[in-house]
Amino acid sequence: ENQTHVTEFTLLGFSRGQPFLFVLFLAIYLATLLGNSAILALVFLDPHLHSPMYFFLSHLSCLDICYSSVTVPKILANALRPQATISYRGCLAQMFFLMWCAGTECVLLAVMAYDRYAAICQPLRYAHAMSWGVCVAAATGCWLWGMLDSAVHTLLANRLSFCGAARLQHIFCDVPPLLRAACSITHPSEVALHAASVFVGLGPFLLVIISYLHILATIIQMPMATSRRKAFSTCSAHLLVVTLYFVTANLNYNRPSSGYSPAADTLVSVLYCIVTPMLNPLIYSLRNQEVRGALRKAVWGQGTL
Repeated sequence: ENQTHVTEFTLLGFSRGQPFLFVLFLAIYLATLLGNSAILALVFLDPHLHSPMYFFLSHLSCLDICYSSVTVPKILANALRPQATISYRGCLAQMFFLMWCAGTECVLLAVMAYDRYAAICQPLRYAHAMSWGVCVAAATGCWLWGMLDSAVHTLLANRLSFCGAARLQHIFCDVPPLLRAACSITHPSEVALHAASVFVGLGPFLLVIISYLHILATIIQMPMATSRRKAFSTCSAHLLVVTLYFVTANLNYNRPSSGYSPAADTLVSVLYCIVTPMLNPLIYSLRNQEVRGALRKAVWGQGTL
């Protein structure tokens, strides 16, 4: 009887206008755009980076730009307002694109791990296993899988009802805060979220672990230290990105039954959706010799680091 038609959500993750948050998130957003755009430009312009590994890296950079662009512009607008709000349709749209990016990135990281496995463990078959046709099909499949997962969550969220003032203990729209705010049955959405955690989150993560166990075994058996060092350097950046992403994603979508405090919940989501996309290009540029060499060549015109 108390259910109302919601046209707007109040976001309680903000206190009244916060210029400091505006400056902080603006700096993070600009760094994200600059870093990931630089990766995209390097992969496009440098012929040495025209390989499957960097083809998938360019998709990861595109995803990171999308991740931040889905949430941060609205956060910047709300940071200076007396009361942070988002329309009902805007909330669902934000959640749809956020979940699309999340589902796509999980599968893409697994594909990138398989690419490293094929390159290091099966070098003679690599050209066939990771042909350009296979790479394009794999990247397209990642985006479609993420979109399908997101569509399911968004359709279920659209069926939720809210009583009284619709308030979200968050700074942007995501599935967990919507479920906490709903006053209707949330069981279908909770089941879908747990299923996605297994098939979209845990499944790709296990594939990454299996791939890297094989890679580690192969690296240990390499006769020359220089070969081991080169193989490890090409994998360490990706492994660090994978660890950072899956740990924060698991904390975001698989909370303990008691939940987090609102402040901790917001911090976890910010690390997952906003900080990680900023760090990924830094990790690749600092840990990957080929990216560093391409960057120096682009800036100074010659030489490598």
